[in-house]
Amino acid sequence: MQYREDKHGNQLSILGYGCMRFTKKGNKIDIDKAERELLYAIEQGVNYLDTAYIYGGSEAALGKILEQNQIRDKVYIATKLPQYMVKSLEGAEKIFQEELKRLRTDYVDYYLMHMLSDVDNWERLKSIGIDKWIEKKKQSGQIRNVGFSFHGTTSHFLPLLDAYDWDFCQIQYNYLDEHTQAGRKGLEYAGEKGIPVIIMEPLRGGKLVNDLPKKAREAIAADAKKRSAAELALRWLWDQPQVTCVLSGMNSLEMVKENIRIASSVQAGELTDEDFEMISKVRASIMDSVKIGCTGCGYCQPCPKNIGIPQAFQSYNLIEVEGKSKAWMEYFQNTALRSKTSSVSQCVGCGKCEEHCPQHLPIRQYLKDVERTMETPVYRIAKKLVKLLNLY
Repeated sequence: MQYREDKHGNQLSILGYGCMRFTKKGNKIDIDKAERELLYAIEQGVNYLDTAYIYGGSEAALGKILEQNQIRDKVYIATKLPQYMVKSLEGAEKIFQEELKRLRTDYVDYYLMHMLSDVDNWERLKSIGIDKWIEKKKQSGQIRNVGFSFHGTTSHFLPLLDAYDWDFCQIQYNYLDEHTQAGRKGLEYAGEKGIPVIIMEPLRGGKLVNDLPKKAREAIAADAKKRSAAELALRWLWDQPQVTCVLSGMNSLEMVKENIRIASSVQAGELTDEDFEMISKVRASIMDSVKIGCTGCGYCQPCPKNIGIPQAFQSYNLIEVEGKSKAWMEYFQNTALRSKTSSVSQCVGCGKCEEHCPQHLPIRQYLKDVERTMETPVYRIAKKLVKLLNLY
């Protein structure tokens, strides 16, 4: 296993264990199977374990496995405060204590504000004193490092990085999201600030492995080095030195062994021009299968009505890649779950976006297509509930 340093000199395994996808039997986690897989990973040097309050049964399963094998001190636990549920410090404290109980520990190594969407949302948390609460927890040793997980656009991510002295952050990033979500620009900015970056969705929930178009599969099959689709996606990430740790929701021993093999041999800067060309072909074949040929360049931004146009198109295109439910959920997260909504229905047809689009896309028409498909009655009701309950 190889390691990269965090902000304070801790050595984090470049492969992290995503505990959200522990195998389940019915509605319960298969503890015995999860234990075998997790213990093997830890024995091979994986030391960053990621869970969350809302991952049903995950914290409790992880805590039980670590306690009964007496290996708490060999790993770093990362878990998350569902900040969108928090209205007071008393509420935050109650959730935190419940997490400690589930995890059977008296401290958390890496604590994240879960799904922090923008600076305004962080300011809301500060207004109830969350920053002072965090500092007290750090002084007591109950929280060792504090960060946030993020789903959104680069324009929201960059100022959020500057809004607090974060110890780390977690972003969705892969070769398909290179210029969406926080994107390469966000990754590199975090690197400039010395903020470690944890990567989630490196394979887009397996879609960059299992649901590739024919041309993409053919390009990978022609690889002289005989690397799999998963290996190429992981190597693309670890090729970038700003990537500290890549999370993988490993739920089979075979997957654990394969990912450890890759993580044990990879080096930053190892990919060749031919490798990047092949990955570009794979990306292009995926984009050919989607409805809107937006490259995510961002020249259409900022929108006078606060619409995240590239992100909206990315969510819409996911219908072809990952199905409508996943696409809808991503669209909802990136438009409704924020203090200033960015729904495409806010478009007034000014056309400023089209004036700057290098691809000369009919953006206004595409926004109407997105609205018809994504902003269903369920979306509108859910959006109203978010505001009514003051979740963001």
